[in-house]
Amino acid sequence: MPEQSKPQSKFRGDWENKPHGDWAGNSGGSESSSGPLRRKKGWGSYRRKQYSETKWGSGNRRTPCFAGEDRDDTDERQQTSRNRYSPQTSRFRRTKWWERGGNRIHVTVNGEQETPAVGRSVTVYNQNPPSKQWFKITIPNGKKYEKAWLLSKIQGKCSIPFKPVEFYYENNKAHFFVESAHTASALKDVNHSIVDDDNRKISIIINSSSPPYSVQNELKPEQVEQLKFILSKKYNSSQKSLDLKGLRSDPDLVAQNIDIVLSRTNYMSASIQIIEENIPELLSLNLSKNRLYKLDDFSEIVPKAPNLKILNLSDNELKSERELDKVKGLQLDELWLEGNPLCKTFPDQSSYFSAVRERFPKLLRLDGCELPPPIAFDVETPTMLPNCKGSYFGSETMKELVMYFLQQYYSVYDTGNRQGLLDAYHEKACCSLSLPVSLQSPSRYNFSEYMKDNRNVKKLKDPSLRFRLLKHSRLTVVAFLNELPKTQHDLNSFVVDVCAQTETLLCFSVHGIFKEIDGKSEDTIRAFTRVFIAVPSNNATKMCMVNDELFVRNANSEDIRRAFATPAPPTPSSSSSTTASQEQQDMIQSFSIQSGMNPEWSQKCLEDNNWDFVQAAQIFTYLKGEGKIPAVAFLK
Repeated sequence: MPEQSKPQSKFRGDWENKPHGDWAGNSGGSESSSGPLRRKKGWGSYRRKQYSETKWGSGNRRTPCFAGEDRDDTDERQQTSRNRYSPQTSRFRRTKWWERGGNRIHVTVNGEQETPAVGRSVTVYNQNPPSKQWFKITIPNGKKYEKAWLLSKIQGKCSIPFKPVEFYYENNKAHFFVESAHTASALKDVNHSIVDDDNRKISIIINSSSPPYSVQNELKPEQVEQLKFILSKKYNSSQKSLDLKGLRSDPDLVAQNIDIVLSRTNYMSASIQIIEENIPELLSLNLSKNRLYKLDDFSEIVPKAPNLKILNLSDNELKSERELDKVKGLQLDELWLEGNPLCKTFPDQSSYFSAVRERFPKLLRLDGCELPPPIAFDVETPTMLPNCKGSYFGSETMKELVMYFLQQYYSVYDTGNRQGLLDAYHEKACCSLSLPVSLQSPSRYNFSEYMKDNRNVKKLKDPSLRFRLLKHSRLTVVAFLNELPKTQHDLNSFVVDVCAQTETLLCFSVHGIFKEIDGKSEDTIRAFTRVFIAVPSNNATKMCMVNDELFVRNANSEDIRRAFATPAPPTPSSSSSTTASQEQQDMIQSFSIQSGMNPEWSQKCLEDNNWDFVQAAQIFTYLKGEGKIPAVAFLK
């Protein structure tokens, strides 16, 4: 860029009358190995980071390392010293050298400094390093976590504050850079100390690195001043708007041979820094026709311009709607995207509007088109959600019907022999099982016995496999239930909600706790949600299931604390047996001996026939011949 006179730029409005920082001269001393002296901090300063041209391993320096374990391996350190990096060493060999120490961090530390305070498992070898030290932080499987959540968790566990530089995702990993050995050592101590929602420990891998791209290509102070002057000319203080449309092809800049490329990290980062320091109240920003192909660098605008309401990104080169995820923290009223390749990836305008609205729920206008009013809850003051009111049945009659069915159903289900549930299902019933979609390692959570039947449609995309995992017909459903682990349900934990009710259909959900009583996961407590759809029937419970959807998850700490805290309520059959007269008890015993059924089912049969022994015997003979008496009735 040719030399030219640099006007003393002043932004209009709020940008006026702010003093510029003074240049730090180098009189009275020579330039140090760390580069030129920095400019003093002031309104106009955009602090420049300089790095020594000294190569690692040059001269007589030895490259030290952080050892990842408590050991004093002298031979290995000597070998590391012999293999230090030199300009002639291949990059492949240097990479292998870094990896040789396993989980060690290879760094350089200034010889004049004191040994930094590091963790117990980290050893520092003080040598004579370059003035700047950079480290690349890698989080395996980090793509599954939101940037804000991940950095917040790491910062919360780190013993010293740090500033992540160039955070980005690559494949399934998350990466960022930090400066200084102290920070790298503190971050190493955070490894495996953070647990996500799936109870998985988060790994943090640290490697020595060259300075990140944005640092290596940081603008010079005179370039920052020039950029600041250009932004001041394009800022409208009355409307609080900044128009950077087609900045590279701006006639005034072309005439002066000034080349500003906002698609480059250094210019975008410097522009956002200037906005943060001088116009954080910015309301409107036009970045159209700047050949932006990604929004990673621009995403830093989210916390630095919190009042931004209008954003124009039209006529750029954004190819995927996923780029919008990087700036979805902006509370935009108006957005322009037309002219980007991503607009052609949608089959119609409706799906396009829907995808953008998903990222910006309060958006009112897109590409100049008015959108329907957003559906939102504008609560001015924080409010607490009401407490759960427990089960809902709609009426006492419905409560008695549903609870009687559940007590009968689970009294059979928990016996282990679930063939007795045949009568509870319609001939053409369907049943499915789902596990949490985020479950990555089923064996770790003792879900291995459930996984082969997992039909979570959020995870399972193959239509044919979805169909095969849906259990069809009564016999198939009961056979499937028989294969599941034996259980004991806590009836006191049940929360039941009747969702829909007509004369010919009933839909209700059941949430509760159970524990497995045998197999690999014996005494494991789990939570479940089950949705039943029933139709009227002539069986004992007056209903049979046409659809049964079971969702199983691990119980949380509160579920486990409350599980089986109080004894289960007695079933109707057991409660009535205590009030039966001596004569009735004799009838029950006699009927049980002659029919072969257990006393509970014998009593039920007699009660249903008003204690008429002969009629009960006739009904029993008929139902047994029809095969309608469940096998559980004969268990003693």
